[in-house]
Amino acid sequence: MGRLREMGARVMLGRLNRKFDIELPAVKRKIPSSTSSSRVIKAECNALPIVSADLSPSNFCAQDVDLKVVSSREERFTWRELMEQNHYLGSGPLCGAQLKYLVYLSGALVGGLSFSAAAYALEARDKKIGWSDEARKQNLVRVICNSRFLLTSKIPNLASHVLSRVVARLSDDWNSRYGISPLLVETFVEKERFRGTCYRAANWIYVGDTKGRGRNDSGRRCNVPIKQIFLCPLEPSSNWQHKLCQGPPKKLKSDPKKDASWAECEFGAVNLGDARLTARLVTVAEDFFQKPTANIPQACGSSAKTKAVYRLFSSPAATMDNLLADHAESTLSRCAKESRVFAIQDTTTLNYTTHHATTELGPIGSSGAEATLGLLLHSTFMLNEADTPLGLLHAQCWARSTDPESYGKADQRYDIPIEKKESYKWLKGFHATAEAAQRAPNTEFVIMGDRESDIFELFDAQNKSAPQNLQLLIRACQPRKIHLDSGDNKYLWEHVLEQPIGGQMIVAVPGSGKRPARQACLGLHFTQVTVAPPEKLKKRKFNPVKLFAIAAVEIDPPQDVEPLQWLLLSTKPVTSFAEAHQKVTWYVKRWNIEVFHKTLKSGCEIENRQLQSAHNLKAALSVDMVVAWRIFHLAKLGREVPDAPCTIFFAENEWKALMCFTHKTPVPPECPPNLKDALLMVAKLGGFLGRKSDGMPGTQTIWRGMERLSDISEACAVFFNSS
Repeated sequence: MGRLREMGARVMLGRLNRKFDIELPAVKRKIPSSTSSSRVIKAECNALPIVSADLSPSNFCAQDVDLKVVSSREERFTWRELMEQNHYLGSGPLCGAQLKYLVYLSGALVGGLSFSAAAYALEARDKKIGWSDEARKQNLVRVICNSRFLLTSKIPNLASHVLSRVVARLSDDWNSRYGISPLLVETFVEKERFRGTCYRAANWIYVGDTKGRGRNDSGRRCNVPIKQIFLCPLEPSSNWQHKLCQGPPKKLKSDPKKDASWAECEFGAVNLGDARLTARLVTVAEDFFQKPTANIPQACGSSAKTKAVYRLFSSPAATMDNLLADHAESTLSRCAKESRVFAIQDTTTLNYTTHHATTELGPIGSSGAEATLGLLLHSTFMLNEADTPLGLLHAQCWARSTDPESYGKADQRYDIPIEKKESYKWLKGFHATAEAAQRAPNTEFVIMGDRESDIFELFDAQNKSAPQNLQLLIRACQPRKIHLDSGDNKYLWEHVLEQPIGGQMIVAVPGSGKRPARQACLGLHFTQVTVAPPEKLKKRKFNPVKLFAIAAVEIDPPQDVEPLQWLLLSTKPVTSFAEAHQKVTWYVKRWNIEVFHKTLKSGCEIENRQLQSAHNLKAALSVDMVVAWRIFHLAKLGREVPDAPCTIFFAENEWKALMCFTHKTPVPPECPPNLKDALLMVAKLGGFLGRKSDGMPGTQTIWRGMERLSDISEACAVFFNSS
């Protein structure tokens, strides 16, 4: 695991000695000052010669550049003398673990570098990484700082070449010395002295500037020069970011208290920096659920509560990640009790074009910056095998750029890394689900997505880093090439259709618009395939992945109706008709997220929320998403556990008011009705007819009925108290 951390032990002994926890013996030898130390170096050490080479650009050849790790006493003295004489910061002191290099060109010493411990907290860097405080404390050792870089010869391209060379070997060298593989390198470039050209040329990423505070500026005097911050990942793709964001293992959330309300269970542990804000959030969730279609003043019921909600939504801490954190933990706890769950990902648009006073919105259409304005929402919605909604595991909401220059560049999309594309949302949802799968190892997680999710990077991530209990089921749309055992290449869809039909199955197709609902008969073709990476990814060393393909093609579709043609790609084996039938049955469940988004828009009317900025809208959206899930969950439970007591969802005053209003009696019954009967009564308040052919009510009539029940309950409470 590398060398002993001698300096760290010395520092700790010094701290204990100062606190009188231990008593150290007196110092036997005084540490020489930098001046006297320099004289000792020159007198005692036959250091390597320091050469300020004045070489012409024609003499610069990559083979002539040599990087040597400083290890011997003579090399340490040489590096120190080089920095003392030529670097404006001198040779140190450097903080924490250190690694130094000497740079040679054609045998002549022309420079040196050093790497040391990273800054404990850095706003621009931490924002780029996106890690939590717990993750930063755990993984900061995997971030190192390029604390010194010096070249004594001004040769074009030499600086960027040296940086590229040292970055290529840095991870192995650091791991060899300290037993830790770094993931990210940071550096600081003083703005008044340098422009950072060599770092940019070596593909380092500029992320922002410092605030002018040093490591020891506890008084916030900000008397240090402003510096540019550059970062350089040491791993390809987004692996470095995902690994740095992994905090310490979390325990699954325990079951809530019996007397806790549903809002306390979903929002009670949200950390907003102030317990009063968390209590306000719980109250807001309860108010929004009681009146899901009402605007904020109507739902709150008073001017004071309305102002408090606006202040809550405008709080900097009220981000979507923070507000949904506790609900996501509750969702994972529900998932851990299931043998298999489905993580359904989908994107929807939220239209706020008519909200002219709302800031930070972006285009949501395909016509560029002049199109309709709004936000995009990408949800990871959890469902069990019985189609019961378990909650939201992850959500992303963003606004596209309004810069006209960012549009009309479709021909350049293949040169842009996935991390900078909007399609990276699928990988973010994948990583969130993978983390959940690791924390719930006894539950199988199946990620499902529509045709938009057919990106090769998603399959590659599952192949390389997914836990064994995480699988993919994706509907394909790309004309992918596959490698056959014979050595030939074919296109995926063509090859799957050449396989014989393994059997037929019936799928219920819901109605949409003028298209009526129908029963579709599907013929299933299936086979194992080896999918080749796209040409754009072969240069980045992506390898082919083995998948199982299922083509579900409708047989004898009705006239004037587009037949169903699904091509599904699964990482879970499909070797028989029964397994193919199972995967298609799973994919049919994807429609539930469409119902959830419809409930969010129509039931909670999130697009009618009138708030000052997109930040405030995202905060309101976070609450509305949980309310929409609860309404959806309520409708599903009425079908699955109809005989359960309605008290699992309705408070005592609610079910009593419901019974009195429905049966036109002032005396409520002593025993509550079951959940099915209570839901039917609520749905009838919302316009449900309850005919024999109608079945159980859906989310639309339930949310309308819940809004009426809220007013009825308040009125009954007044009459009961007065009597």
